[in-house]
Amino acid sequence: MNVIVDTSVWSLVLRRSGTPDDPLASALQKLISDLRVRIIGPIRQEILSGIRQQHQFELLRDTLGAFPDLPIETSDYERAAEFFNTCRRQGVQGSNTDFLICALAEKEDDARGHYGDGRIRRRRGVMMVNDPMS
Repeated sequence: MNVIVDTSVWSLVLRRSGTPDDPLASALQKLISDLRVRIIGPIRQEILSGIRQQHQFELLRDTLGAFPDLPIETSDYERAAEFFNTCRRQGVQGSNTDFLICALAEKEDDARGHYGDGRIRRRRGVMMVNDPMS
């Protein structure tokens, strides 16, 4: 299974680069080695935004260049908006990027025929989204 790695994970791992025994860094390295890491344009932008030194920006940009962007279609943004609206009605908040990740994860899972239960699990296990279309 492929994994869309969120900005928060990239940030933590990149900040902890000097810690060789970090389990999060090890997990990301394993995903990278297994060619399972996926990235989307909005996450790439979040990671690269706010870097003060041009040299650091270029180094990180070039490093992230090894991970091509997962294509995003208009229907993915529309599905993300549906997730946003469903969650908001239930008092759950998230960012636009969070809900876009949900929509893309659903599409990836659906393409493999494993979506079945109408739910999307999100990072940290805190967001479970019921399918508004069911």
